[in-house]
Amino acid sequence: MDADQWTGLKRVGLIEAERRLPGQAPTITQRYYLVSLDGGVERFAQATRSHWGIENRIHWCLNVAFHEDGSRIRSGYAPQNMAVIRHVALNLLSQEASVKVGKKAKRLKDDWDNTYLTKVLATAG
Repeated sequence: MDADQWTGLKRVGLIEAERRLPGQAPTITQRYYLVSLDGGVERFAQATRSHWGIENRIHWCLNVAFHEDGSRIRSGYAPQNMAVIRHVALNLLSQEASVKVGKKAKRLKDDWDNTYLTKVLATAG
């Protein structure tokens, strides 16, 4: 491995997370990170929380608007392709501002109303 690939690496970080669900034993997971951030443990923890906060909000939106967790698409490149399509659709719904409702309601509206669907798609232009 070429040392140039590690330029900027300052430390290796470890996050240990405990998850507790009712009626189940707690589970502990460990995630390792290659860190190029300046600052100490506090900065690393803040950056990690921020990243997972964004991930969780996006996942929640995708699950509410598109029922992503219930998807039965599991083979080949189909899961990755559908994830890209859902992200694009979520971004388009977020950008369209003429209707003041949530993303799930906007998605249902563009299913029923081709004029609104055209307006949503036009936000990409």
